[in-house]
Amino acid sequence: MSDASTAPTRTGELGHLLRLALPLMAAQLAQVGMGVVDTVMAGRLGAVDLAGVALGGSVMWPAMLLFMGFLQAITPTVAQLNGAGQQGEIGEVIRQGLWLAIACAVAVCLVITLCAGGYYRLMAVDSRAVAISIPYLQAAAWGVPGVLGYFVLRFLAEGLGFTRPAMYIAILALLLKIPLNYLFMYGAGGLTGLGGVGCGVSTAIIMWFELAAMLWVVTRPRFDHTGWRSRFTLPRWDIVRQLMGIGLPIGATLFFEVGFFTFVTILIGRFGAETVASHTIAMNLGGITFMFPLALGMAATIRVGFNIGSGQPARARQTAWVAVASTISIALIAAVIVVSGRHIIAAAYSNDPAVLELAASLMLFVAVYQVFDNCQATAIGALRGYKDTRVPMFITLVGYWFVGLPVAASLGFGWIGEPLHVYGFWLGLAVALALVACLVCARLWFVSGRINAGIRG
Repeated sequence: MSDASTAPTRTGELGHLLRLALPLMAAQLAQVGMGVVDTVMAGRLGAVDLAGVALGGSVMWPAMLLFMGFLQAITPTVAQLNGAGQQGEIGEVIRQGLWLAIACAVAVCLVITLCAGGYYRLMAVDSRAVAISIPYLQAAAWGVPGVLGYFVLRFLAEGLGFTRPAMYIAILALLLKIPLNYLFMYGAGGLTGLGGVGCGVSTAIIMWFELAAMLWVVTRPRFDHTGWRSRFTLPRWDIVRQLMGIGLPIGATLFFEVGFFTFVTILIGRFGAETVASHTIAMNLGGITFMFPLALGMAATIRVGFNIGSGQPARARQTAWVAVASTISIALIAAVIVVSGRHIIAAAYSNDPAVLELAASLMLFVAVYQVFDNCQATAIGALRGYKDTRVPMFITLVGYWFVGLPVAASLGFGWIGEPLHVYGFWLGLAVALALVACLVCARLWFVSGRINAGIRG
């Protein structure tokens, strides 16, 4: 039976989304703020340190996101159980999620500490930057178990609709990151500065701080009804398999997207440290503007999941399309701000004239491609609320790696015509995002329509 009669207005649904999304956006902005802090403080040390930190992140974060995606299955699972009134089943999901986080942490640490050197050699990256990147990764790896445990507990809170704790923790972490960076990068109180490597040390400390803070949150009485800490259980393959069935495509989707962007950074590394620095500044700005659509997508996952769990598919569909329409509107506003303020923004990152000029020109690409980037991110988030994760995985694989990368490399290296260098790669990014955005929106229309009509499978 349709639930259209009980569906709220579009304005009312937008209000639900914003109450969830705004704290998530603030949390994501604070997380990105830590990247901005790293970029700005490393940039003051010079282009080589900045490039080294950026290249270190280009290995660590794709690996992190691949395995963290397994854990993101917790959010729609908890949201649907909550909507269905089956809160007592949530505890076992979280306990198994923690076991899964331990396994993922081991895998991430092995990847980023054992494979990075060979990867950089294969890509012929500037050796000066690699000398910073390798020890940066070795230091940051110590924090990986802590941050993956943090995400399991964060997804518990968010699946139940509590999105503010992540915001408060991220803001505190950002405030702590600045003095820690200063201490370990520049040195103070008799401690010798480690340069760009110090970013890795402070990152590891912050990761464990986030786990400790979120652990304090989810041991409050409001979470007791889930029973997540009522007993100890050994790994259960049936639940782990269900989580991985949803989470593996999520992780692969994140990996294909972030891996594509970071692989482009690696290829751009052939053009020198100054070009990488300019590219990093522009990408950092793109990351900031991306936070609102990302938060809306996460909010849509929660709302769509809750509405599906409570048997209200019309509300779920309305949620999805209100989220997509809102994110496109925000992207257009942000584009105007980026175009008009790009020179001022670039100057906040670096005082190198060559870096500033190139970064400001690349920000024009940010203004254009973020419209598509916003759209695909929010649509994918809504699809996760339906637990529809496999088709988006294949869409991102084809869009980024089989279309976007060949276009970017062909234009950048001049395989077809004159080489456009870094500009060619950014054109490839825009083409890939436009294709992915169109395809995932079509998928969302199909899935939400079928479920609303009562058609499963």
